[in-house]
Parts: sequence; structure tokens; C-alpha cells
Amino acid sequence: MASQDWFDKDFYKMLGVTKDVSDSDLKKTYRKLARKYHPDSNQGDDKAEAKFKEISEAYSVLADPEQRKEYDEIRAMGSGARFTAGGGGGGGFEDVFSRFGQGGRGQSADFEDIFAMFNQGQPAGSGGGFGSGRFGQPSGGFRGFGGPQRGADVTARTTLDFTTAVQGETITLQGENGKPFKVKIPAGVADGQKIRLRGRGRPSPDGGESGDIVVQIKVRPHPVFTRDGLHLRLTVPVTFTEATLGATIEVPTLGGDPVKLRVAPGTPSGRVLRVKGRGVKTSKGTGDLLAELQVAVPTHLDDAAREALEKFHELEPRENPRAEMMAKARD
Repeated sequence: MASQDWFDKDFYKMLGVTKDVSDSDLKKTYRKLARKYHPDSNQGDDKAEAKFKEISEAYSVLADPEQRKEYDEIRAMGSGARFTAGGGGGGGFEDVFSRFGQGGRGQSADFEDIFAMFNQGQPAGSGGGFGSGRFGQPSGGFRGFGGPQRGADVTARTTLDFTTAVQGETITLQGENGKPFKVKIPAGVADGQKIRLRGRGRPSPDGGESGDIVVQIKVRPHPVFTRDGLHLRLTVPVTFTEATLGATIEVPTLGGDPVKLRVAPGTPSGRVLRVKGRGVKTSKGTGDLLAELQVAVPTHLDDAAREALEKFHELEPRENPRAEMMAKARD
């Protein structure tokens, strides 16, 4: 921003606030105006775009305590004076800035030297403005006039046990500043999922919205259960006799009492039995418990059991269970 603008423009008036406006009221006013005049909401409206740039420029100065102080001082000391080429009329360039103690060079004060105090020694042309961009064009946003920048996001990581991930829970994590913060884990969160905590990240450097905390979730595997969407799966061993003759068996549930399942006579290995409503319960629905039966082959037989099994082998139907597979393979 050229220094002339600090005399010509009444930033308080642009924003419709008084000189004693508080920081919070200033921010509220700016956000309201920014929403109203933002180019995204006023496509093709040049006047709205110009107004948006104007209020963003005003806020970028008034929201910074140091810039606001310097702006108020220059406005007060200038008392409406304007820069002139010198020589004609009072209240010109030299008159205004002689109050800053720069009168030692007489009436031929150099422009760059006069503004060095605002730059802390930096040349007026560097950085696009006077002093680290503080007198320059605001950064970020639409065409460089987007107002305050959003704070940075912070990434956090946590490992949950399987039951916590399925049922949900509120946990406590430690922030990057060492302070603890709570995270509500929704029921059914999956391995690799991210939970975003709005406005809990790093603050904006210039009065904008804070960033977020993004919590990355890792879920430990369970020794019995696995996830299949909203369903829970487990493999249930059954004996050869149970699968052949039929039986009623018990199977576990996650965090609840066991349930009884009926195994029909002649049940093959790999058949899946379903228990309604005993899967993952979320706001989007409830899954089932899927129990896959696996026939367990005995590995140790005493003489009596072996003799009985051999007797059964002599009596069992002479059917080849692989015949259909072999036929299909030849087609």
C-alpha cells in the first residue's frame, strides 16, 4: 500500500466501525462484510469485487496491532494533509513527517529515508511494501485480497483396540503443545480412517480461522473377529460328528454374551451362519455377525476311535466328492 493511501483512506469508515472498536467486534464485522461481498458470491459484479478488496485491505491493517497504531498516528499527525511535490502551500510532505524527527536533512528529505523508520531499515521498494509486507498488499485469498489466512492443520495419530473402534469411545490424546485434548471416537471407525476436529489446530497468524486437528486412526487386529463393512466375521470350528449329524453350538459375540447356533446335519465346511444385529452398530445402520463353519479334522485317534472310523468308511456311500470338480475342469 502506498503511504498516500493512509491519508486518503478511512479504514474505520470502510468497515463501518469506530476507532475504539474491539478486536473481536472488528473480526465479526469483517467476516460479515467478507461473506456479503466475496467474489464467489457475486460472480461478475465488479463493484462487489472492489468492495471486497477494500474491506480486506482495511482489515489487514486494523487487525494488526502494530499497523493499526502506526495508521492511527499517521492519520492523526497528517490531519488530512496530502503529499505534494513541495514548495507550494503548507502541510506538504516535509511538514507532515518533520514530526517524526526527520527534519535534520532540511527541506530536501529523501522519500526512502523518511520511510526507513517504518521498514526498520528496509528499502521502501522491497517486499512489495513498507516493512515486511505490513504496508503492502494483503496476502492470501481471492486475487491477493482474501483477508486473514486460515491456521495450519495439525496431524495426530492413535492406535485403538478392535473393540473400541467398533463400539466407539471418548479418548484423550496429547497435543503438540503437551496439553491433553479429548477425541470422540464414533462407533464403527475403521483402520486408516481420519477424524477431523474443526478449529482445534494452529491459530491463524492474522486473526482468521484456526486450523483443524486431523486424527489418523490405526486399529489393532482382533484374535477372533474381523470387519466386513458393518458385519463382524469369525471362523467357528465344528467337529466332523457335529457337521455330519447336526448340533447346537455356542459362538462368542463382541462385547456381549455368547449366542447359540443350530448346525444342520450334513453341513459342509465353509457354510456361513448369520446372527442378525450382532455386528457393528452405527448411525448409518447395524451389521450382522457372520459365523463361518470350519470342520475340524481330528489329529489324534485312539484304537477304538480308529476302528470305528474304519468301520464307517466301509459303510459310507461310495461317492467321490471331487467328481463334479474334475468334470468341470475338463470342460
